[in-house]
Amino acid sequence: MKIAVLPGDGIGPEITAQAVRVLQTLSRDGLHIELETALVGGAAFDASGDPLPAATIAVCESADAILFGAVGGPQYDTLPRAQRPEQGLLRLRKHFDLFANLRPAIVYPELAHASTLRAEVVAGLDLLILRELTGDIYFGQPRGIRINEAGEREGFDTMRYSESEIRRIAHTAFQAARKRAGRVCSVDKANVLETTQLWRDVVTEVHQEYTDVALTHMYVDNAAMQLIRNPKQFDVIVTGNMFGDILSDEASMLTGSIGMLPSASLNARGFGLYEPIHGSAPDIAGKELANPLATILSTAMLLRYSLDQAGAADRIEAAVRQVLAKGLRTADIAQAGEATVGTRAMGDAVIAALG
Repeated sequence: MKIAVLPGDGIGPEITAQAVRVLQTLSRDGLHIELETALVGGAAFDASGDPLPAATIAVCESADAILFGAVGGPQYDTLPRAQRPEQGLLRLRKHFDLFANLRPAIVYPELAHASTLRAEVVAGLDLLILRELTGDIYFGQPRGIRINEAGEREGFDTMRYSESEIRRIAHTAFQAARKRAGRVCSVDKANVLETTQLWRDVVTEVHQEYTDVALTHMYVDNAAMQLIRNPKQFDVIVTGNMFGDILSDEASMLTGSIGMLPSASLNARGFGLYEPIHGSAPDIAGKELANPLATILSTAMLLRYSLDQAGAADRIEAAVRQVLAKGLRTADIAQAGEATVGTRAMGDAVIAALG
């Protein structure tokens, strides 16, 4: 089994290094994994002038999955859009047709206090947001900035979804719900947007094949409110690219820190890109302050979804729970006055907990 490792920028190399150490520990226990590292994002632009060089694509194409760190930094903000670090990630999603973004939001008992909501509201939260990743307004054409009839500059983007794009993410959502509590909430804005009326219609049609799963629909503005009011009412949320981008970040803060949350982006063949949901955090890069647990948990998802190694994934997730139960905290998840550990020390603790 081969994994392409793309550390990226900012804290990406630090947190990815800890996930690689976890994989190497599992390899010594008999899990046969080959790792190959390649450049992406700003690091790739600095080396080649391209945030996703052909050599990196080749490494990924020869792999069974991609472990991704983070991309971006203020030094790249003035580059033309096509050359910015984030384009490396967007192009990977398009190249491999990674249409299904899985973002779990889990509140560990030891960290319920870290949420900005009351502990009783979030304690026990186990939510999965399924975001369609390759369509919607982020990719729709036409788009641009033009001069309108009044002589003013006018920006325009196109929200667009085909029936087949909606259908495949709906199937993924219902299949995921079957392995969980059996409930799907489809989020749209069908009272205003024709594109999301089609979304609601197609999701409803696909539901006929999954009558054992409960389906509800919710407008996105109400969903944003309900995530704060009563987040535990949700099991699986399925929604489009833009709404999913916003709601998944909102859900991440229910847990207290985006440093704890992994993600997976999958295609129809089970090939996936796995990354923490946080950014490159250039302000703390190189300072041993970054929380590596989201990346380590992303590695568990990689083993589970793309490499069919559920046992190894379970070991990693159990190790993370054990470390948290022992009271180890990086700065982002520590209460006032609690002692904290650095990036590598947290990696050390997870490796020790693997046994």
